[in-house]
Amino acid sequence: MSGDSEHGKLTGSKPGTQSLTRDVLELDHVYEALGHPRRRYLCYTLLENTEWSTTELSTKIAAWEREVPDHKVTDDQRERVYVSLYHTHIPKLVDEGILSFDDASETITPASNAEQVLGALEGMGATLDSEQEQHAREQINDG
Repeated sequence: MSGDSEHGKLTGSKPGTQSLTRDVLELDHVYEALGHPRRRYLCYTLLENTEWSTTELSTKIAAWEREVPDHKVTDDQRERVYVSLYHTHIPKLVDEGILSFDDASETITPASNAEQVLGALEGMGATLDSEQEQHAREQINDG
């Protein structure tokens, strides 16, 4: 890393004098953010596309959890996931500065700490759940 001070980069001009900027998440926060499969799934989707609607994500997660194609997800299944995302998982990631949430359009986008968490997620790679990552990075399909 260079001396760039944006979004959790190291600062300082001499080796050994660098320090983390204040907007860096502590490692415990990164692991907590990635600790639940639905939050990990949300982060995996951001590796592929930087904007998702809550409805799209609810469909994708319900399909992944039930191992069915997206078009086989029922309204009830989608709604249960939606409630979980809207009331628990998205607010948690918003509070950590990983996601931004637009109430009007109900979309998520990466926030200031997303790069750090997504980098950790990519670094962990298949050691977490390669099938989850693969599914999360696929586009919604109706077929």
